[in-house]
Amino acid sequence: MAKLMIYGAAGYTGKMAATNAQKAGVELVLAGREQDKAKFVALAGELGVEYRLFAVDDLLASKAALSDINVLLNCAGPFMLTAEPLMKACIEAGVHYLDIAAELDSYQLAETLDQAATAAGVMLLPGSGGSVAMLGSLVGHAAKRVSKPHSVSIAMHVAGGFSRGSAISASDNVNTGLLHRVDGKLISRSPQDVRDFDFGNGPASSFPVTLPDLITIWRATDIPNIETFVYLTDGAFPEGDLAAMPDGPTVDEREANRYHAAVEVTGEDGTVVRSILETVNGYTFTTIAAAEAARRVLNGEARPGFQTPAGLFGAGFAETIADTTIIDL
Repeated sequence: MAKLMIYGAAGYTGKMAATNAQKAGVELVLAGREQDKAKFVALAGELGVEYRLFAVDDLLASKAALSDINVLLNCAGPFMLTAEPLMKACIEAGVHYLDIAAELDSYQLAETLDQAATAAGVMLLPGSGGSVAMLGSLVGHAAKRVSKPHSVSIAMHVAGGFSRGSAISASDNVNTGLLHRVDGKLISRSPQDVRDFDFGNGPASSFPVTLPDLITIWRATDIPNIETFVYLTDGAFPEGDLAAMPDGPTVDEREANRYHAAVEVTGEDGTVVRSILETVNGYTFTTIAAAEAARRVLNGEARPGFQTPAGLFGAGFAETIADTTIIDL
């Protein structure tokens, strides 16, 4: 039976993804760092599965651990430290690579490694769950409503707090230069380009942010002009000692804070359409979607090289996950 390895399975999102993957009937192997051995012993015992410990920067150990694995799901951030060695190890071992990264660097890396992965017959699917899967599906849906879509403005509403790992990862990857895509090229933009989006409860002031969707939406749709925004509530980004934060939002906190996204697509003829997405909390969606993506890849839904969730699974992928709906305005 084909096997899925989840690296970083002892972390907040990794553990949720592992639990969801097991529920989906996937043959599962947990993996992570030696220093987290006690956590893996406990989790492996709880789930009744195998675990393997190795450092991502040890290529020989990585290849050995991947020798009987078909798909790797990387849940270990910051991804600026783990994506490159694990992508390269997967290419060497002939293993499809998935992750849940929200960092632009991981997607630029996938672009760089696209040719090598294609030659090896290996798929690179960063963002297999999370905002990349959600926003890609939302744009794919809305873009079908106009003839020759020319520009996209998209915003996500983040509520309910961050996990410790997400906060540290985001802090380590603060991009001092804001970007958007203009005529197919990534260029700088002003932080003053604040605009309103309606997520279903009236206009909300959203600020520009550099998201990996600048790469994935363009790759999946060929729309040449893309700008991304975020609207934060519930205390916005955490401050202080991030290492002292709790693992992540509790079940009650996740259930109380659903995720929303809004998109505006403009066609070459000037037609403008708007759609919104509503789903479960971002962490809940991410870990269900990543497990489902891994299951589908294990079952043969894969293409060599750098792929995107919407491009691989279709624009309807997000709506197959939990309680997710897209509404046209």
